[in-house]
Amino acid sequence: MSVLDLICRQVSTQPNALAVADGDQRLTYQQLDSLASQNAAILREAGVGPAMPVVLCMRRSLEFVAGALAILKSGAAYVPLDPENPSTRLEMLLQDSGAALVLTDQKTFSKVPEGSWQKIVMAKPAAAGDLSTSFTSPEIDPDSLAYIIFTSGSTGRPKGVEITHANLENLVLWHVGAFGVKPSDRATLLASPGFDAAVWELWPYLAAGASVHVADEEVRTSPEKLQRWLLENQSTVSFVPTAIAEAMNDLAWPSSTSLRFLLTGADTLRRYPRPGLPFTLVNNYGPTECTVVSTSGKVPIGEKTSELPSIGRPIDGATVQIVDEQLSPVANGEAGELLIGGAGVARGYRSQPALTAERFFTLPVDGSQMRFYRTGDRVRKLPNGEFEFLGRIDDQMKIRGYRVEPGEIVSALALHPQVGASFVRASGNGSGEKHLIAYVVAQSGIQLRENELRQFLLARVPDYMVPSTFVALDALPMSASGKVDRTQLPEPTEENILRDRSFESPQSDMEKWLAGFLATQVGTSQIGRDDNFFQLGGHSLMGAQVIAKVQQTFGVELSLRSLFEQPTIREISGEIEKLLDEKLAAMSEEDARQLLEAGTQ
Repeated sequence: MSVLDLICRQVSTQPNALAVADGDQRLTYQQLDSLASQNAAILREAGVGPAMPVVLCMRRSLEFVAGALAILKSGAAYVPLDPENPSTRLEMLLQDSGAALVLTDQKTFSKVPEGSWQKIVMAKPAAAGDLSTSFTSPEIDPDSLAYIIFTSGSTGRPKGVEITHANLENLVLWHVGAFGVKPSDRATLLASPGFDAAVWELWPYLAAGASVHVADEEVRTSPEKLQRWLLENQSTVSFVPTAIAEAMNDLAWPSSTSLRFLLTGADTLRRYPRPGLPFTLVNNYGPTECTVVSTSGKVPIGEKTSELPSIGRPIDGATVQIVDEQLSPVANGEAGELLIGGAGVARGYRSQPALTAERFFTLPVDGSQMRFYRTGDRVRKLPNGEFEFLGRIDDQMKIRGYRVEPGEIVSALALHPQVGASFVRASGNGSGEKHLIAYVVAQSGIQLRENELRQFLLARVPDYMVPSTFVALDALPMSASGKVDRTQLPEPTEENILRDRSFESPQSDMEKWLAGFLATQVGTSQIGRDDNFFQLGGHSLMGAQVIAKVQQTFGVELSLRSLFEQPTIREISGEIEKLLDEKLAAMSEEDARQLLEAGTQ
């Protein structure tokens, strides 16, 4: 039975139950089905046929959920694209998808580039109401496409991963069973539309008759606000990125809550849940090519310094092997490359048969042939049967939970007329946060400018792929084999970092404190008082960490909006001092003394 069939069953058995909530907007299962059917009929009239790709370009919203369901009901495969992507990247993804139609909404319509595709604005929820339609979905072929998700590509172009209905069904059935999802559950939609976690946040819950609740931007990036929202919303299951999950681990929680499971993944989990948390933390791992999740495990309570939390065991329908460079199995306990086989393995990459053949192949298992995906990740099997993640084998990396191929950034920099050569690598820091460093060589006689390079990249790649640091070199160091010699790449210093203005060290105690804290987050000690938080590599999730640290240290709460409006070290420090002045004015002398002492520790 397909996921679409499971959702249709909920429409029949509980038509008036809540399906999706987005702020003040609500759709019951009957209303969601009516809206999806109405738009599915429009798509069919526009020429959509079975398994054809249809781009869905919208922000996270009630309409996004209904639009994805409409595309599935039409028999097509949905291709979610985040409208916040640069227009040039959107145009490239639209071309590579092969889609002839784009389903969007009125707010996003102008952001969708013009091209050979037709843009259709989907009907509004109010227009559908409780209308029943005579539209009948075609019978679903398990091997036909359900969706296509684009990931970063080493050739300079993203790769479209083709996921079938059978792949999706395996994920959904495992999830519903593993977490006991019931119609009474209240799940959350936090992930960006083009991130495959959004697939996981939707279909298991709608298939089980639960409700999905969309969080707004301010909520989803702040651990404190997200916690309040989860509690007020009586959420029972939620997926949050690793950085947010670790921050929420430190918050004070009531002894009881509706939240049963806090799911996390997409990056390396470095901390264990502390005692007393009223929910179970579950760590998950899986490449997009294997339908979101391949291994999963509950994280035990307690602090362990000898090893990081594991990535759990294979989910139902998944088979894993750990192999050496010759693809031969390694001995138990030895490290090797992880291969994933089974029901979640994707069809391959869209219109890239050579790359598909390179990453997807068959191996003998128990006397028969099984198709596997070569992850490029190093793992080892632990004595308890769980798996430890050890990092990447190739150049691919995770930045803020997103897969990033440095080659794609280098390809974008190569388009800049003043850049002669470049190399991009990731650098970590004590907090586990990774940031990108770009080494750039200017064309002869040219002086490169940091902000110009940053803006050039922002027009071509997502913001998480823009390096936080640009290092100017006369030439890239090369090895005898003609490759860039990574061991000879210099660390960023005040002398080699590209800056658009002269460097001025932090002056006030608050500026020094803030620069010192940010140095541990972005991985560089060269932070000037006029440096922009976001140009240093800061982002909304890191902004949430800054807000949490300020709250913990000084007892005042910065707003995420203030970081965007006043992003320099000088301006952020000034805002903290202003909030402190306001707080001190309302405090006793003893309370003020204790606060100042805490801030200097």
